[in-house]
Amino acid sequence: MSPPPSAMERALSHVAALSSGQPLDRSLPLTLNFHPDRVVGGRPILDELARDGVYRSQFVTGTSNGGLTAHPGGDRWRWESRIFGGAYDGVPGEQRPVYGALNFRRQEAGAAPRFGSAHFRLTAQALERATFCYPDSAAEPSDFGVADRMALVELADADTRDALDDYIEAQVHGPVLLDRHLDALVLDPSYRGTDVEEAARRLPCRTEWHAGFRLTVAELRRHADYRGQEFVDLGAEISRGGLLDPRIIGDAARTGRYATQSLKKVWHCLARFGAPPPSQGSAPARSRARA
Repeated sequence: MSPPPSAMERALSHVAALSSGQPLDRSLPLTLNFHPDRVVGGRPILDELARDGVYRSQFVTGTSNGGLTAHPGGDRWRWESRIFGGAYDGVPGEQRPVYGALNFRRQEAGAAPRFGSAHFRLTAQALERATFCYPDSAAEPSDFGVADRMALVELADADTRDALDDYIEAQVHGPVLLDRHLDALVLDPSYRGTDVEEAARRLPCRTEWHAGFRLTVAELRRHADYRGQEFVDLGAEISRGGLLDPRIIGDAARTGRYATQSLKKVWHCLARFGAPPPSQGSAPARSRARA
């Protein structure tokens, strides 16, 4: 007798049955955006990743660059139950998927910079065990995809969402091992010569650099209606020389003086109005290679 399907197999099968369309272009990468200078469990996140060797979900880490609802009965738990047909309802957090996005626009800063200035680019193998939805799972989507049935790119192309919401969410099922499933870590140049770059060198993947997020306070003040005047004022307060970049926001986060959710709104402003220009499909500059 064959063993019963695993939670991962049940989840993939459930979403495949909800999906339609032609097979996905396998050259499109999956990216996992995050802030590379944050702290998890009292340790810098890249140090923790190097020690653990696994990229883990919010259900395990208890941290997120979005909402903190990954617990039984919480919003993230409920969304996953609906999307995956209850496949993960009774399993430990280590077995749940991790979240990223399909970089169908081939943005050099990753598919979903809303969640951080850095990203891991996954190897193509991850596409075969990924599910997708549009829009984000928090919006109770009704449109889904898998690598062999993928109509979401056309759907997203036809939409007019804000730039920070313009991504196709991906859920990667099964472990994401740093020494097997990562093509590269792509960082903002504000981290050159810092502890973040040094920590990146200890990871079992190459490091690349994108063109960088930069926003002047003068430009920030022109967009007070985006997230609110209080976050413009906060951005101005933490700025250096009239400028904001990811490192400056990260330094402010580690002081403990500012609310995490408030700094997140400042980051949204930087990510929305200070993003690198479109790269015309070019890949990020590679600074080094690793076997």
